[in-house]
Amino acid sequence: MTLTRLTCAPGLTRLASFAVSLAAMASLPALATAADANWPTRPVRVVSAFSTGSGPDAMLRLVADRLSRTWGQQVVVENKPGGSGFIAANDAKRATPDGNTLFHADGLNFTAIPHMYKKLPYDPVKDFMPVIPLHHSYFFVAVAANSPWKTAGDMLAAAKAKPGTVTYGSWQIGSVAHLGGAQLEAASGTRMTHVPFKDNSQLYTSVANGEVDWAFGTAGSAGPLQKAGKLRFLALAGPERLSTHPDVPTMGDAGGPKGFEASGWVGLFAPAGTPPEIVDKINRDIAAIVATPDMQPRMMDFGYMPLAIKPADVRALIEKESAQYAKVVKTINLSLD
Repeated sequence: MTLTRLTCAPGLTRLASFAVSLAAMASLPALATAADANWPTRPVRVVSAFSTGSGPDAMLRLVADRLSRTWGQQVVVENKPGGSGFIAANDAKRATPDGNTLFHADGLNFTAIPHMYKKLPYDPVKDFMPVIPLHHSYFFVAVAANSPWKTAGDMLAAAKAKPGTVTYGSWQIGSVAHLGGAQLEAASGTRMTHVPFKDNSQLYTSVANGEVDWAFGTAGSAGPLQKAGKLRFLALAGPERLSTHPDVPTMGDAGGPKGFEASGWVGLFAPAGTPPEIVDKINRDIAAIVATPDMQPRMMDFGYMPLAIKPADVRALIEKESAQYAKVVKTINLSLD
């Protein structure tokens, strides 16, 4: 995605002051000369917080291949997963801010994780500039194929009838699936029990086997078991039905809270001080790539949708989601230090 956010209305227009200070920019006059029509003049490195072979990694490599052809320079992906994205962030933030190093990360690294740790090895505001989200995805409510619940309303009614007995899983504590579940509890006036897992495959297998009652999942992560008839999707936590799953109603239409959304997004970020002209060029070129007709089905294979918004709108999105996650983290008293 995964892009990740809990609620995000389409068509963001609000701008937010979320950038390197003018004083800091003024201290880097030499770098401004790099922002010309000839950039890039050497290979571009993308430090990814995701593991090789994951959905976000596969999508990034598709985009990187197209960028290599557009720019006439190789775009090299370096996977440095682990540590909640901290390993990759530490590497990328130390790079020269000339556009030749980018950070590939979950939106949570800039919206939710700062509220879960008292100390971070990077400053999401001072160390990075947003470039563009590569994709986002809305989450389905996935249950076992033989679950007695036919709608999201059935599930929430069971949770209200016996508080704490309904369980929901996520791929880790602090993930968007965990925080989304907590927000669903708050929005529906229920109390459920969170069960964290170590990875996606273990999570959705456990849901299919009835070991946990439900979990948020995307078409890419939970879709294979759903297509195999081992999972059912009760609802989509999005503003409208997806064309790929027209029979799955939105949360509100399925008896859940009206307007409830849970989604995640993954994007590219540049070290603070990168010339705005280069950031804008990267944004434009990637937006053009993800808009091509042949890329759309490739993205949908992973359950992803394009979210090619401008850097200023990414800042606004981060600000909005950060405020939302701050409330959720405080409500569930979550600290990962």
